[in-house]
Amino acid sequence: MKIGLCGTGKMGAAMVKRLLSLNENVTVWNRDAAKLAPLVEAGAKQAASPAALVAESDIIITILLNAPAQEAVYASANGVLSADLKGKILIDMSTVLPENQESLSVRVAAKGGAFIECPVGGTVGPAASGQLLGFVGGKNEDVARAKPLLEKLCRRIEHVGPVGSGAKLKLAVNLPLLVYWQALGEALALCGPLDVTPARLMDILADTAGSPNAVKHRGPDIAKALAGEAYGPSAFDVTAARKDLATMAAFGKILNVPMPVTSAALSGFDEAIAAGLGEADATSLSVMWAKRGKK
Repeated sequence: MKIGLCGTGKMGAAMVKRLLSLNENVTVWNRDAAKLAPLVEAGAKQAASPAALVAESDIIITILLNAPAQEAVYASANGVLSADLKGKILIDMSTVLPENQESLSVRVAAKGGAFIECPVGGTVGPAASGQLLGFVGGKNEDVARAKPLLEKLCRRIEHVGPVGSGAKLKLAVNLPLLVYWQALGEALALCGPLDVTPARLMDILADTAGSPNAVKHRGPDIAKALAGEAYGPSAFDVTAARKDLATMAAFGKILNVPMPVTSAALSGFDEAIAAGLGEADATSLSVMWAKRGKK
């Protein structure tokens, strides 16, 4: 199986490393070619364009920042759709609106290819160890063809319906966690007057019913940041989180569903970006808000 992967940001690069560790044949392409050097050094092949990557691959993964990036990679002069897609299967893992995936599926089919979507739950760590959660939308026969590859990347694969269904579930899954980082920041601000160390405070909060699993993993990092220590590498930055929240709000509007909590959290992420935290880990929003409770 020859695998191609377009989009080697944090998640895409971690997936490539995972596949290389399993001795898979992987070809990569990225709009910023400088990001490819470590992957090529690790054993991946570099393609000159998305079309060239398709020509070298049997199955292609695309994992891109947003809908404009997705459109550019697929529809540019040397994009995915300019290649011969007959016999190929494409898996898009981008977090975008369902309508973007539905449109892309039709266009890929018109070129003779098969298309499924599989946005994933998890960050860089799970991506590197094959422990992602895949939300799949597509035809049964196409999902069956893609499953052997998805099983190398995901601990759990949920096929939830036709193309578009995976995007809907991914937006729903991510929403509570992203809203939580704003809520946690407000909760920490209330704790400002307490004479409790950040490590102890986060340990207490992680052991409560209102704490998601993410706090059990990220709590120590948040505690360090609250204590003034430097963050480690960002697993999922503020700008990417803000993009996901905006996509959730847009989907809510399409469904005529008011989303006041999402909109309020979106404002918090906007404020964090304005404060220069766009490339910082999304949990830095909580830390920023917590400082408002300090006296």
